[in-house]
Amino acid sequence: MKSLHFNVAKLVKAVVVRGDSMAPSYNDGDWLLFSLLPAKSKLGSKANSLVGKVVLVQRDSQAGKDFLQVKRVVQVTTDSTIAKKIEFWVEGDNKSASTDSRSWGAVDSSEVIGKLILRYRIAR
Repeated sequence: MKSLHFNVAKLVKAVVVRGDSMAPSYNDGDWLLFSLLPAKSKLGSKANSLVGKVVLVQRDSQAGKDFLQVKRVVQVTTDSTIAKKIEFWVEGDNKSASTDSRSWGAVDSSEVIGKLILRYRIAR
């Protein structure tokens, strides 16, 4: 009998919300579970299905470490002249407290690493 083995860490990622950039939808202290997205080459036409969805964005911080941010996809653009380059315009729900594409510009599809599947709270 063969057994099926898989690494859950390659399928999902849990993060805790810090700050108010996604309030009132998601608040400081909320836990969010994201399904990890396939590599850019496999995302293709499915990218447009992310418009309006909450995603996990992995950006380089100024300190050289990965920095995760929770944002909502506002728009997807595809440039077929540059090897089907896909970019996402992402914003926080709380515009006055969010640093997002309005500051950075569009983010490359390689930076959008997950799609929100669940919010959960830990009882205190």
